[in-house]
Amino acid sequence: MRDTRESRLLLVLLVAIAFALITVDIRGGQESPVDGARQAAAAVFGPVENGVAAAVDPIGNAIGAVRDSGERHTRIAALEKENAELKAKLGSDDRNRNRLRELDSLLKTAGAGQYGVKGAQVIAIGAAQGFSWTVTIDVGARDGIRRDMTVLNGAGLVGRVTTVGPSTSTVLLANDPDFTVGTRMEKTDELGFATGQGDRPLLVQLLNGKAKVKAGDRLVTFGSRADKPFVPGVPVGEVVRVDPAGGGLTRNVYVRPYVGFTKLDIVGVVVQAPRSDPRDTVLPQKPKPAPTVTVTVTAKPPAEGEQAQGEKADRPLQDQPLADEAEKPAQDQARQQPQDENQPQDQPQDPNGQEDATP
Repeated sequence: MRDTRESRLLLVLLVAIAFALITVDIRGGQESPVDGARQAAAAVFGPVENGVAAAVDPIGNAIGAVRDSGERHTRIAALEKENAELKAKLGSDDRNRNRLRELDSLLKTAGAGQYGVKGAQVIAIGAAQGFSWTVTIDVGARDGIRRDMTVLNGAGLVGRVTTVGPSTSTVLLANDPDFTVGTRMEKTDELGFATGQGDRPLLVQLLNGKAKVKAGDRLVTFGSRADKPFVPGVPVGEVVRVDPAGGGLTRNVYVRPYVGFTKLDIVGVVVQAPRSDPRDTVLPQKPKPAPTVTVTVTAKPPAEGEQAQGEKADRPLQDQPLADEAEKPAQDQARQQPQDENQPQDQPQDPNGQEDATP
């Protein structure tokens, strides 16, 4: 149809008639005059609508499935994230319990030695700072940390602070080959110097070449002048091997450190030294040896009749031949005794074979 004036008037007329019918239908309600026409149209166009719907529904369902799949994917991702958070929470609970134990042990050690400590956590190991045995802790100058401060944990000496940043610090561990600390033997007070050997025991050079030392003896830090870099009384380790005394001025012993340098987590930096040397009070108590169990068995004495019958049976087998041999001389002696005088003796015979007739 061409766009002419007549066609435009026809379109306007049809639109006006449609609005008029809609208005009449709405006002008429159930008794609408166009209800019959609507039913007739439904009867004619209803099958067509069903056919079109049957053809179009799969496409609509596919589009809906695609739309819903995005929502389901989002929901699954949310559930997976929630599950991961729950697992992380459970794991963090175990880690937190372990940290609480380490912190409690650190506080007990600090209390025993009267050390003022600043708690810290190890956040990095020394690979980024070279190949030396160092760790990085999460406290620095803002927390009052200074160079050459003693670092310890609940087990004993960890190391000393070597580099300080605004919020982090570097700690040189006691097992580093460049680490040296003065030591003092428990009870005997023998002095020496401990040097790190990596993953091997510490080498301690005692100043007394004739010092009496044995495996199991324990050492603590001797302390430095003005308590820097080391405060006194911090547990170092336990002697595991002693070199033979060679008549020299010094003597070497090997000490297993109390601290596990490969599993450090919670440590403390000593920011205030004790007023007096705690000496051996910070060392852990030695375990008490387990009591030896002794079992005593008492034999029941046999009855009188059983004793008489069992004397010979109870005699050791090796003793019985000796007893028989002891009886043999007595029997031989009885055979050699002279016969009784009243018993007739054999008459001597003549050498010629005749009996002697002499009375």
